[in-house]
Amino acid sequence: MSDPLRQELLDIFVGRATRRYGLSEINQLQHALQSAALAEADNAPPATVLASLLHDVGHMVHDLGEDPASRGVDDRHEALGAAWLAERFGPEVSEPVRLHVAAKRFLCATEADYSSRLSPDSVRSLALQGGPMSPEEVAEFKAGPLCAEAVRLRRYDEAAKDPYAKTQDFDYFLRHVAACR
Repeated sequence: MSDPLRQELLDIFVGRATRRYGLSEINQLQHALQSAALAEADNAPPATVLASLLHDVGHMVHDLGEDPASRGVDDRHEALGAAWLAERFGPEVSEPVRLHVAAKRFLCATEADYSSRLSPDSVRSLALQGGPMSPEEVAEFKAGPLCAEAVRLRRYDEAAKDPYAKTQDFDYFLRHVAACR
C-alpha cells in the first residue's frame, strides 16, 4: 500500500476516531475494528472487510461536530464516506458503504424483528434517514448489484458495539487495501 494512503487512513481512524460512537460505550475506532473483525470471521471478501472497517469514514470527514443526529441532523455520512472512498478504492468498497444506511432501512422493512434489535442511536438516526423502505424502495434496493454486500456490512455494523470485544489493530486490516485499489 502506498504510504500516503496508509498515513491518511491512520490520521483519520487512529487520530480522529477516538470520539464516542453515538450512544454506545465504544468509540469510532473500536466500532470500525469490530465491524471488520466480524466481516473477516464471516469469511467476507477483502473488499467487504475493508468496507466494514471504513464504513463510517463519513462521520469523520464532515464538519458537523460530534453526534449531529442528536440535534436532528442527518449527516449523510454514507454518501460522504462513499464519495471519499470512491476516490481511493473501487466500487466493491465504496458502494456497500454508500448503501449501508439504505440496507438498514431495507432490513427494517423486510425483517419483522430487525427494528427491535437496533441500538438506540440507530433507531434515532433511522427516523432522520427516511424510516423503513416502501415496497417500491425495497424492489429498487434489491435490484442493485452490491445490495447483498451492503446488507452484510449493515449486519456487521449493528453487531459491532461491544465495549469488551478484542480485535486486531487497524494496521492488521489495512493488508486488504492493495487488493481493493
